[in-house]
Amino acid sequence: MYNILICDDEQDIVNALKIYLANGNYRLFEAHNGLEALEVIGKEDIHLVLLDIMMPELDGISAMARIRERSNVPVILLTAKSEDTDKILGLNVGADDYITKPFNPVEVAARVNSQLRRYMQLGSGKVRPGALAIGGIELDDAEKRVTLDGEEVALTPTEYDILRLLMQNPGRVFAPKDIYRLVWNEAPYGSENTVAVHIRHLREKLEIDPADPRYIKVVWGQGYKIDKGGKQ
Repeated sequence: MYNILICDDEQDIVNALKIYLANGNYRLFEAHNGLEALEVIGKEDIHLVLLDIMMPELDGISAMARIRERSNVPVILLTAKSEDTDKILGLNVGADDYITKPFNPVEVAARVNSQLRRYMQLGSGKVRPGALAIGGIELDDAEKRVTLDGEEVALTPTEYDILRLLMQNPGRVFAPKDIYRLVWNEAPYGSENTVAVHIRHLREKLEIDPADPRYIKVVWGQGYKIDKGGKQ
């Protein structure tokens, strides 16, 4: 059984998240500000934290920084769409993911399961020597093997080569014609649609919500990239 801490100053949100996670193999704890969250983490063996950003006494960003001083436990931020700047700051100080309010119950369960699986199966996020890792994606080029949160993902050779190219250059934007030339080793005539189809297939295999990708992003009018932290 996994211990999950839900921290939000709005009791209705805490109660809703408890309902969304009620069918999982979880023991649920609650807190209503950052200080209470730190107190629970100090007393209990917590495996994952759902942490609101805007809270009294000690906000989520400050609490996140203090959690990282003592623990590598996965932390998922609970954010509003208007909190983009704080969301990015939270990711920079060590949060693993975020969920935007209002919550989709299916997305909540999926992101919790994903972070727990990665944390428990990969030894608290340790990556094998020589492997490439972006967020929950790990690519082992020696074994030609890709895993997502510890579970193997079946890719075609072309999908694998595109992913490897992007992961070897995190944050760099590649035009479709450049991806085609580097992966297919051919002149990039009519390459845009071909690359777009393979990118769509990669997203379907690697993203929780392919329509709102966390990893493989399009930069309109320029091309594709993979985010360095696997976050928006």
